[in-house]
Amino acid sequence: MTLTEAEMPPRPGLPAAPAQEGRAAASPIRAALKVFVQNRLAVLGLVLVVLIVLFCFVGPLVYHTDQVHTNLDQVTLPPGAGHPVGTDSVGYDELGRLMAGGQTSLEVGLAAALIATLFGSVYGAIAGYVGGVVDGLMMRVTDILLSIPTLFFLLLMATIFRPSKPVLIIVIAVVSWLIPARLIRGETLTLKIREYVQAARGMGAGGPYNLFQHVLPNAIGTIAVNVTFQIADAILAVAAMSYLGLGVPPPAADWGGMLSDGVNYSYSGYWWLIYPPGLAIVLTVVAFNFIGDAVRDSFESRLRTVRG
Repeated sequence: MTLTEAEMPPRPGLPAAPAQEGRAAASPIRAALKVFVQNRLAVLGLVLVVLIVLFCFVGPLVYHTDQVHTNLDQVTLPPGAGHPVGTDSVGYDELGRLMAGGQTSLEVGLAAALIATLFGSVYGAIAGYVGGVVDGLMMRVTDILLSIPTLFFLLLMATIFRPSKPVLIIVIAVVSWLIPARLIRGETLTLKIREYVQAARGMGAGGPYNLFQHVLPNAIGTIAVNVTFQIADAILAVAAMSYLGLGVPPPAADWGGMLSDGVNYSYSGYWWLIYPPGLAIVLTVVAFNFIGDAVRDSFESRLRTVRG
């Protein structure tokens, strides 16, 4: 039987064909994408996130409302013509308020999660790579901060500083970087003894080079999974702080503040002040959790493919 050129094995001493290298590199990525797409909850979560983002950021361009000036002539109107989801206690259109509040919740959640994950990943990678006394000292700092109740720390910081969107981002990021720091530190402890890291160190590569060229890029799976869960946790943190009256000041809005205002009218039958923001929070958090679970499974599948 005669083998074609594509079927012949590579000759000793010659590099693999570019097409073969491309297929080898793309195979784990295709496997990860396949696992993600096969997860129906992940696809549902992704669709929900896209719809929520479009609703919050594109919706105001289509559905115009005044979210700055109050209208006391149209207070707590039920859903109907002109106000599909009714109005709130000061006359704001509730549907437009959901869009504006969603912008704040998503922006704060996303920014706080990215800052916390970035700082926590670098912090944990340095601690795990250096090791010894430095590692012990850095981890004791995280243990001390983790021992402080998160909600108490959030309330303390929010009372010290005047609540605003940037302040909320920083405050939530300050309490959120601890978990990714511990996760990446554990990942670094296993990565720093790998052959390619040891080889780079033997060739004279310094610590920063190894950290940013070998350790952190190979921990990207853990980092990506953590980001999705951090976004969900940050959105919940924003909602909790706003529910307790420490959210963004009016006329700005967020879903937690809307829910807090609506609870005051829970016995008056004004259901449209409670259910829409509560449902928005639940759907957003659940959607990001679905995506996080699928991303974790996808990266595990990718690692199995590479090792296989």
